[in-house]
Amino acid sequence: MASKHGQLAVFVCAVLWSTSGLFIKLLDWHPILIAGSRSLVAGFFMLVLARRRRAGPGKKPDPFVLWAGGFSYAATMVLFVIANKLTSSANAILLQYSAPVWAALFGWALAGEKPRTEHWLALVIVMAGLVLFFKDGLSAGAFLGDLLAVLSGILFGLNSVFMRMNKDGEPADIMMLSHFLTAAFALPFCFIYRPVLTLPSVAAVFFMGIFQIGLSSVLFGYGVKYVSAVQAMLTAMVEPVLNPVWVLLVTGEKPSLSALAGGCLIIGAVAVSSVVSARREALR
Repeated sequence: MASKHGQLAVFVCAVLWSTSGLFIKLLDWHPILIAGSRSLVAGFFMLVLARRRRAGPGKKPDPFVLWAGGFSYAATMVLFVIANKLTSSANAILLQYSAPVWAALFGWALAGEKPRTEHWLALVIVMAGLVLFFKDGLSAGAFLGDLLAVLSGILFGLNSVFMRMNKDGEPADIMMLSHFLTAAFALPFCFIYRPVLTLPSVAAVFFMGIFQIGLSSVLFGYGVKYVSAVQAMLTAMVEPVLNPVWVLLVTGEKPSLSALAGGCLIIGAVAVSSVVSARREALR
């Protein structure tokens, strides 16, 4: 039952993550300012929640795991923003979402969680689905941007492993630290790219900070307590599938047939691996 709750928490987290594309499109700020401002709001939102939930004794995280996880996710967010400026959005998302592969490898090496058969099969299908999903938007030549997107994916997968290594404590603390680190990195850019403060822009930042990456970070931290790092990353794969759905509903921008086919493959692979993993846990 705990495994099912964990997977549901990661799924809802991915749904919230997926709204970023829409709000970033609607917010006319420099990407680094968006990343920093939403992380600042998310950090304080998580800090308030953390103070309310610290009633019982919890295992204190290893300082290395806490800071390594915090830096890895902060770097994930910053590198992804920069990669989006240097290569196509499709390339950046596709390469970042190699994260489940890295989560499988790092989880095996660092946390001793060997991926199961359903995980390996799901990884293959998900990668094929991603290629289909972004086929029409892929571009060539932006080597540095692609390289940064790959690095972002490696760090994204690594962060999930560090969070899993803190499963007996509060994995969400790693995400909270990463948001404050991202905000600190973005602060100097406020003096270079001065944001235009309007009611819609401030509302968008607060929505993203509280819900899109704040509440989602809390949910991911809860979920990774009960599911392996690779399963958490596989479940999170619904994010790139849902991202264009919100854009379609608001702006009318329609995905291609290959994108729809790729999305179906990804959701199917994630669903099957989740069900099989949950049944394995129930039979223990």
